[in-house]
Amino acid sequence: MKVLAFGASNSRNSINQQLAKYAASLVKDVDVEMLDINDYEMPLFSVDREAEIGQHELAQAFFKKLGEADAIVISFAEHNGSYSAAYKNLYDWTSRIDMKVFQGKPVVYLATSPGPGGASSVLAQATGSAPFFGADLKGTMSVKSFFDNFDSEKGELSNAELDEQLKELMQSL
Repeated sequence: MKVLAFGASNSRNSINQQLAKYAASLVKDVDVEMLDINDYEMPLFSVDREAEIGQHELAQAFFKKLGEADAIVISFAEHNGSYSAAYKNLYDWTSRIDMKVFQGKPVVYLATSPGPGGASSVLAQATGSAPFFGADLKGTMSVKSFFDNFDSEKGELSNAELDEQLKELMQSL
């Protein structure tokens, strides 16, 4: 089984990338591939640009990566209550290849932020749209106050209750 995981952020020090990596590591006996969405940076999507250049090769590569996975783990960064611009652009380009971006794959959605909201607004948006984009959503989890609940040196949740909740969620894959 191959699990594809990534943080939906272009920050080099993404806390969502850290959370996605840890979550994917909890699924036993699988091959985990971590993606960095910085590797898929494209011009800002527009129908005019799409008419000029067609389906961007990086969007095609991203769509192919999703298709090769048996399961997907995404941890969403929240920017002003919504998706990060980097993720939204990648998603916009990719959804033009096939609206069912996630291709029926089992998916776990996570989100975290430094504050008490835990990126819950973007997680709610992603959860609400999951069925329209071909995600077999197995569950979601928000980690509030990331730096109080995650040990970045060890790369794992330090809050035992949250850790148990995440372990149970990851078994759904």
